[in-house]
Amino acid sequence: METYNLVSFAGVFVLLILAWLLSADRRNLNWRVIGWGIGLQMGFALFIFVFPAGTKLFLFVNDVVVAVLDSATAGARFVFGRLALPPGTTAESGETSLGFILAFQALPTIIFFAALMSILYFLKIMPRIIRAFAFLFTRLMRISGAESLSASSNIFVGVESVLTIKPYLNDMTRSELCTVLTAGMATVSSNVLAVYVFSLQDQFPTIAGHLVSASFLSAPAALVMSKIILPEREKPKTLGLTVEPYYERESNLFEAIINGANNGVKLIVGIVALLLAVLGLVALADLILGGLGGWINSWLGIQIDWSLPGLLGYLFYPITLILGIPPADAGIAAKIIGERVIVTELTSYQDLNIALEQGLLIHPRSAVIITYALCGFAHLASLAIFIGGVVALAPKRTTILAQVGFRALLAATLACLLTACVAGTFFNRSSLLLG
Repeated sequence: METYNLVSFAGVFVLLILAWLLSADRRNLNWRVIGWGIGLQMGFALFIFVFPAGTKLFLFVNDVVVAVLDSATAGARFVFGRLALPPGTTAESGETSLGFILAFQALPTIIFFAALMSILYFLKIMPRIIRAFAFLFTRLMRISGAESLSASSNIFVGVESVLTIKPYLNDMTRSELCTVLTAGMATVSSNVLAVYVFSLQDQFPTIAGHLVSASFLSAPAALVMSKIILPEREKPKTLGLTVEPYYERESNLFEAIINGANNGVKLIVGIVALLLAVLGLVALADLILGGLGGWINSWLGIQIDWSLPGLLGYLFYPITLILGIPPADAGIAAKIIGERVIVTELTSYQDLNIALEQGLLIHPRSAVIITYALCGFAHLASLAIFIGGVVALAPKRTTILAQVGFRALLAATLACLLTACVAGTFFNRSSLLLG
């Protein structure tokens, strides 16, 4: 191992200690969850990054995702024409791309992937996969079947994963509900994963494989951090039990496609509205902070970046060093990772792409670690979305969900950072996974 690999490995334990210090009950820890959670992460990362068979599987998954993504753009190209052409490409008609345009190139793929996931649910393929992961988590970690099912669902889907545990929500403990929220925010759905691939594929050819890998790694990380931040004090009704995923199956395949596509449209509207509101508010906050900060800087004779991303960058700077990012890249990395808390991971991935384009990141490992650290919905807007989604299905749990919400956001953030540490531990400079 190189020095930075050892730093990332040590970072795993630093993050666990930090989570313990922030725990609601430091004397009540489920060591089985912690041991198996870290073990599963390490084993999966070792297989993917080190073993030739794992590397070949990784590259195969990357190629499959890219191929599917190319198919997903067919509809967008037909509807939007030249606007939908990815940067550097030319259509059969001879028209060239106008550059990267989020609204016409990346977001439309959400509709395709939403329809694809709906088809996989209708064919009972996805429920079987989710059930297999849930069985693994339940047996190894001895947690409740309901929260295992929730964590497993979130590997593949987003807030709609709550539907798979709908019958159990009203009887779940505080710790279980915290885990449900944490798992939702520590992972990303396949629908929006395509957007990240579109944003970074030119600068980072194997980004698709890394994002899929991160989604799998983050599920056990979410369970670990959630159970440390808010340990179980009660006895869950589904403790140690294997429960079946709940879902409402359409009457035929065509109905599944229609419903999936419509859900994709709703998701796009939600994402666009979120970006317009959040980025506008952040710009306003930066304007105010910049004015006050400029006065303070001139008065004290110092130079501080008073923008929200800048302030979060200062806060996350020591954390980026813990992740194993070299000091030369830590400043820009801290800003990209830190801003995700406010401006969402989509904007952070865009900024990562800009940093790679401009050569601001010197070390290849920095881009890989940042990719894993950002792969999750761990931000304030997502917290509101997930709490709202659960409340819609279980109104009686509103008070408890509001109480555990910020602990879940904290756990989700730490889970994403834990996943980044694991990736940094096994990163190899000569690896084919860099693309």
